[in-house]
Amino acid sequence: MSPCVNWLQPLLALISSSLLTRGHNCPSSCLCPDQHTVDCTGQGLTRVPDSVPLDVRRLLLSNNWIPWIPSDFLVLYSDLVYLDLRNNSLSQLDPETLSTSSRLVFLDLGSNNLTEIPSGTFGESRSLIKLRLGNNPYLSTVGLEAFTGLTSLRELDLESNGLTVLDVRVLDPLPSLRRLRLEGNPWLCNCRFANMFMWLTENRHKLPTGMEGIECSLPVDGRHVPLSVLSEDSFRECRGTLSLTDYLIVIFSGISVSVAAIVASFFLASTVHCFQRLSKGSKGDEEDGND
Repeated sequence: MSPCVNWLQPLLALISSSLLTRGHNCPSSCLCPDQHTVDCTGQGLTRVPDSVPLDVRRLLLSNNWIPWIPSDFLVLYSDLVYLDLRNNSLSQLDPETLSTSSRLVFLDLGSNNLTEIPSGTFGESRSLIKLRLGNNPYLSTVGLEAFTGLTSLRELDLESNGLTVLDVRVLDPLPSLRRLRLEGNPWLCNCRFANMFMWLTENRHKLPTGMEGIECSLPVDGRHVPLSVLSEDSFRECRGTLSLTDYLIVIFSGISVSVAAIVASFFLASTVHCFQRLSKGSKGDEEDGND
């Protein structure tokens, strides 16, 4: 055997050993109770650790100070099924981050500083079963297609946020939903909440605390009442009323018709004026010919 081969063999063995053991290295200050679990709970982290094994399946990052999730995070950790980011400093979600979570089953983003769940945030996360978004006090907006693709989702937590209204169509892409938490939000019982109230009435079996566990403030005096004391008649004044969008459409249509009428009148007046000038010119030519 040549000396060159003798020199390469230990080097190749070292490289192979490093590649094989890389997936089992545990990040510093974290615990790894088994081969596929990394527990970094309460370690004062300000970012997601770089040395997380690529074959991790359960990643526990709760009770830290992590402000954001890298956009390629779930591309690198494609085997991840359980992700706990509860009680961190997350203020926004990049739709590209979670749209590739094809195997993720459990996701906890509760107790953060989220303000909005944009449309398309979860992409095609068809394996997701439990999604916790509660205790985000500044969360006041949920995009109309925020939960599109979550066809397997059974549990959705939106309790104790800053929601005053939620378009009921947000829940349409969730055919497997069995449990929904909405208590603790500052709901407003106005006409915008009417459709949501009807949906909750029909799906009260999905509410762990029932209709009595959800309160809303009345538009007249601001008094808080549980939804259980309200009925369909409570929103009878909303029947046939126009929404803000409807009013804007009516106003825009009126302006468009007015502008069109003005343009048409101007065009008609200009046309009549031109014909009058042509008519006068023709009469002048005839008089000149008679002379």
